[in-house]
Amino acid sequence: MRRTEGLGMTHPEFVALDNDVSRSHALSLVPRPYPTLEEAGLADEDLRLLAALATGATTETAARRLEVSARTVRRRLRSICDRLGVASPIEAVVWAARRSLI
Repeated sequence: MRRTEGLGMTHPEFVALDNDVSRSHALSLVPRPYPTLEEAGLADEDLRLLAALATGATTETAARRLEVSARTVRRRLRSICDRLGVASPIEAVVWAARRSLI
């Protein structure tokens, strides 16, 4: 809670604002459920790409291993992240690893 300057007491207007902000912030922290493998529609190539990243391969290294261009790898990663509802390829790797897919 905020205190009004010089008064040493809490102002009700600020208390209400703080509670509203806290409530909206808490709701934004509730995780969205991840899709199942069937819902995500990951292909074998997608899982091979995630497995390559899990070993620490760079985009270029993964592209060479999979015999595609680095640009194709970046596009596939973005597509995988979108389908899984994650923000980064690392989160996608973790998603697959937790389900023992890679």
